[in-house]
Amino acid sequence: MKLIIMTKPTFFVEEDKILTALFEEGLDNLHLYKPDSSPMYSERLLTLLDDSCRKKITVHEHPYLKEEYRLKGIHIDSAEGNVPMGYKGHVTRTCRQLDELKLAKRNSDYVFLRNIFDSQTNANEKSTFSMSELEEAAKHGLIDKHVYAQGGINMDNIRAIKDLGFGGVVICGDLWNRFNIHQGMDYKEVIAEFEKLKKVVG
Repeated sequence: MKLIIMTKPTFFVEEDKILTALFEEGLDNLHLYKPDSSPMYSERLLTLLDDSCRKKITVHEHPYLKEEYRLKGIHIDSAEGNVPMGYKGHVTRTCRQLDELKLAKRNSDYVFLRNIFDSQTNANEKSTFSMSELEEAAKHGLIDKHVYAQGGINMDNIRAIKDLGFGGVVICGDLWNRFNIHQGMDYKEVIAEFEKLKKVVG
């Protein structure tokens, strides 16, 4: 099973250092997700990362950043959103309903299925699916190695995700909640959690 780390939705001072450390520890798939932010801030963050890191990053919004910074690919935050005209390369998508998976998988390298569990970063984002619905979807081949679970994923529920046949997990809150972006300087806890997640997912 693959492990994807998604950035915090907001930028913060130590972010480039933590991301570099995560890449050094073996992170090979980062999703740069900064909704409704100016591309200038994403550019600034990307310039602080090495080329070897940037080629492992998939960007949400501002698809031009993919070519400009030689990123891995682009992510479209809906099942049916259009790929930019003339774009050729790695494309991923977000699905919010099980019936969107079949078509989205056909047009993507992989897809996120969102809100599997209650979000750990946004109290308004609740689980959308029951376990029996997910089991049924897996039985019918909708959930497979091209579908990655997103929403409330942590050490306690990764095993259930693996058993359902998901191809990967998307981690956000479980990792970033271990660092105080306003006062924190020491991010050892973030790195330690990433190491644990790698072992459980692998």
